[in-house]
Amino acid sequence: MFYAMAKGVVKIPGWRIEHVMEDIQSLNVRAFKGELEMTAVSAHAYPKIADRYGILHCGASMGRNYGPIVVSKAFVHPAECLEALKGKRIAVPGEWTTAFLLLNLAVPGYTPVQANFADIMGMVERGEVDAGLIIHEGQITYRNSGLFKVLDLGRWWSEITPLPLPLGLDVVRRDLGADLLRTVSRAMRESIDYAIANEDKAVPYALDFGRGIDLDTGTRFVRMYVNRDTQDLRGDGVAALKLLYEMAVSRGFLEKVPDLTLF
Repeated sequence: MFYAMAKGVVKIPGWRIEHVMEDIQSLNVRAFKGELEMTAVSAHAYPKIADRYGILHCGASMGRNYGPIVVSKAFVHPAECLEALKGKRIAVPGEWTTAFLLLNLAVPGYTPVQANFADIMGMVERGEVDAGLIIHEGQITYRNSGLFKVLDLGRWWSEITPLPLPLGLDVVRRDLGADLLRTVSRAMRESIDYAIANEDKAVPYALDFGRGIDLDTGTRFVRMYVNRDTQDLRGDGVAALKLLYEMAVSRGFLEKVPDLTLF
């Protein structure tokens, strides 16, 4: 999504763009402190920063009938997956990730083990935990590690609603002012559109920051989360966010539904 900005094709006049590459849980924590003018955050984390950051209408990561998955070393029949995970130690990629919120909504009575998202599959393989919650390209490649998919939270969500599953958002600090927020939003949309139109260049650029996956796998994973929902969150996207937050409030995981005005 940031390819065109990184290459100087899309610019924000009067501002220098510096890319900060960190895992999503680390970015959530930095957003809590207001450290970055613009950042990706988990949808779960947004209510905690809604007074400080505004949501861009573009740049969201949303799944349609797919999303984070739970994997283990043992096969579990799909009809028994929720019951099988009760009481188990499950590695999770951060307490403010949307995947963690979804798992809490779907599976009662398990024990979370906080871990870096990149370490979770290895923890499962080594038997350090009973299962792991996967948010990266392991959603596609888990079989190569001899693991089984126990629960697909994207499918779980699709059984509740036809709306897409909101996972990540791009946000900008409100103190920059409404005019600049709108300028950043336009630039972000231009950057996303450029990347989609120039996928043969944008995907290899993105893979430089990955974990050694091949081009075909990388392209498949990118297309899952950079798509028409990424280009415009309005409509289904906002409705999906509202539903997610209402579910979280009803279960006591959030205090209230935040303002969902987009820029």
